Amino acid sequence: MSRDYEPVPGQWYENLEDEESFRVLKVDEDSELVEIEHLDGEIEEMDLETWHEMDLEQTKEPEGWAESEDEDEDDDEEEDEDDEDEDDWDEDDDEDDDEDWDDEDEEHEDY
Repeated sequence: MSRDYEPVPGQWYENLEDEESFRVLKVDEDSELVEIEHLDGEIEEMDLETWHEMDLEQTKEPEGWAESEDEDEDDDEEEDEDDEDEDDWDEDDDEDDDEDWDDEDEEHEDY
């Protein structure tokens, strides 16, 4: 019996013919493409027609599944960028304070 599931990002499926599990990463309705990630980390794109031809069953996330290293690195980079932004803000704030002190010193020298 064929099951026709719509691809849902983040949902895990098992291809019953190949007995392989994968999760959907993205669905692009405009280009009618589905991006999936296999357990070995391989990423594949397929068109919706191919998706609907597969005999799929929804499944749970496999035990011991870890996010791919690329995604972890992207998350770390975003955190680093946020830290850098905060540092820049602090530096800019400090520079403004220094300028204020210089102005005040100049005003006091005139008196």
